Amino acid sequence: MSNSNVSIFIDEEPQPIAVLQTPVQFELNTKKLTDGEHILTIVSKSPTGREGIKKIPFRVRNGPEIITEGIEEHEVLDGVVPIMINAYDKGNQKEFIIEGSETPRSIPIWVWVLLISFFGWAAFYMITNFSI
Repeated sequence: MSNSNVSIFIDEEPQPIAVLQTPVQFELNTKKLTDGEHILTIVSKSPTGREGIKKIPFRVRNGPEIITEGIEEHEVLDGVVPIMINAYDKGNQKEFIIEGSETPRSIPIWVWVLLISFFGWAAFYMITNFSI
């Protein structure tokens, strides 16, 4: 008995990117796709004429990562808003480059509150327990 054929589609394209006979190992080159949401659709056809379909949603992010601080999605803004923007790429994946691979961020308010509380407690403790 012969094997099934599979047709591989990206998004809603009418033409498959590949028609192969199973079993097969397939490499999807995401560099040819735009960043964002996509759907990989695999349609199989058995030698008896029966069809099966599988849809796999996935997200492509080949371009540089863009990080913003100071504005969130669907946020209501008023006045002058300072926004920090950073974009960095994965670079050469065969070697690790540390410079520019991290996004600088400001220290969150909860960290400042925790530090001030700790130092306030430490000062209180020192004054009350070590006074002569």
